[in-house]
Formats: sequence, structure tokens, C-alpha cells
Amino acid sequence: MITVEHLTKRYGEYTAVNDVSFACKPGRVTGFLGPNGAGKSTTMRIIAGLTPPTSGSATIGGVPYRQIPNPATQVGVLLDASAQHAGRTGAEILRLSAMTMGLDPKRVDDVLDWVSLTPEEASRRVRNYSLGMRQRLGIANALLANPKILMLDEPVNGLDPAGIHWMRTLLREYADRGGTVLLSSHLLHEIEIIADDLIVIGQGRIVAQGTKEELLAGTGARVKSGDDAALGHALAAQGLVAHQAADGGFHVEAGPEHVGRIALDSGIALVELRQGDNTGLEAMFLQLTEQTQREQPVNQGAFQ
Repeated sequence: MITVEHLTKRYGEYTAVNDVSFACKPGRVTGFLGPNGAGKSTTMRIIAGLTPPTSGSATIGGVPYRQIPNPATQVGVLLDASAQHAGRTGAEILRLSAMTMGLDPKRVDDVLDWVSLTPEEASRRVRNYSLGMRQRLGIANALLANPKILMLDEPVNGLDPAGIHWMRTLLREYADRGGTVLLSSHLLHEIEIIADDLIVIGQGRIVAQGTKEELLAGTGARVKSGDDAALGHALAAQGLVAHQAADGGFHVEAGPEHVGRIALDSGIALVELRQGDNTGLEAMFLQLTEQTQREQPVNQGAFQ
């Protein structure tokens, strides 16, 4: 089990992680989501003992990573698939890891087969690997000791659709056998398919966490009025995204209280207002992180 309590990391005046707390449980896949620069990678580096926190704690089974004897046998970590020795072959990298952890060298062949790296590919130097092959090698390294916990940052980067399906199946089976998985990815559809629990972070703070069902059940609002045209104009005037419903009214990417206030201020009588139906992880993610997005409208003049 991974437990993070009141974790904060500051770099001078900049706060990368701000009072973050969550837990990842055995037998479940926890999806860790947030915009670029939200604090995901910093949090995972602190958990893995690579970056010291300013305050708070991150423990694995109640112990900081650095205090776990032979930690790679207990926790499989993949934070950067490109951070592998480019001059060594894939097989050499795994053999060195196995030697360091005191594992049977035969385990190397087992994991190479598991991640679908052929003997010919394993004998190539890593500098000649594609990104997808580096991801597979990184996963093989993380799985080498059959650890109880996996912590993976963007593990499907560079994988083709078949590779993404393979990764999804591998992680699901791993969790179903009782393993703990903390998974960061920008591919929201993949997280929606595989995750049991979700943690959403923005500007270093947790903005939502819970089971996938809990968080997706209340996405947006469902609203209908006697004058949907007027309602649509009022919602648009306030900058809300509203999708026309087939049976009248709108699915709105905002909470019912906000939608109801706009209708009241506009003098529009409502005949229906309730929590929205499950409109998917992307809508939930955008709604929760709308105040923490770093993206800004493109200045077209910059390209002229």
C-alpha cells in the first residue's frame, strides 16, 4: 500500500506539490491525473525516494522507500523509459538488475518473453531502441522481481494500439492478483478503462479523489426549461459548455448549483435540474481542472 500524507515540495518560492494526501490500495489500479506541470511526476519521484520532500511523508507499507531492504524487489518503478544506459543491450541491463537484486538470472528471459521483446531485440543496444521498446524494457525491469507494488509514469508512451492493449491487460491482471498499481497517464481513455480509483491534481493540489464510479457519477448537470433557446443563450453568455440533449434541455459542463443560479438570474423557469449523467472521464477532468490548466489561447500573430 502506498500512503502519502500532507506531502509538500518547494523549490525556492515555487511550490510543486502542496499538502497532498492519498492512498493506493492492494488489488486496485489508481489513476493519477493532472495537467502538465500539476505535480504528478514530482509526487511519484518523492514516493520512489528520488526527491526529498519539504514536508509531509510518502511511505510504502508504512516505510519510506529508502528504508526498504532491497527496495526494487518490493516496488517496481518506471518513471522515465529514456533513462536507461544507451550503450548496453536490453538483456545486459536486466541481467545487471537481476544481479543487483540477487535474483536468478533465468528470470531475465521470463520477463523479456512477458513484455514481448524478442532475443534479437534484447541483444540490441538501447540507443537503437524505439520509444515503445524502451517502455517494454522499463516495464520488464520493474517486473523483474515480481514486486507487490508498481508505480508507472506514462507507461504507454510510444506503444502502438496492440502494445497499449497489452499494457492494459498486464496491469489489470497484476492488480487482480493483489498487486498495488499507481499509474500516471495523459491518455484519459486508457485510465477510464483500467483504473479503479482516481486522483486528480492541479497546480500541486488534489482537486478530487475517489473511486472511478464516484467521480464519474456526478459529472456536470442535466437541465431543461420551458424555453431552451433562452436557456442556451444564458448558459453560453456565462461561458458554460452546454450540449443539446436528444429529449430537450442540455447536458452542461458545470454543477447544478451554478446552472440553477444562471437560470434564476435570467428569469428562466426550469422544469428539470439534476446532477449530470456519466459523460466520461475527459469531461470530469476538464471540469475539475479548469482553474488549473496551463494552456492559453494561441496568439495567431506569433506565426505570422
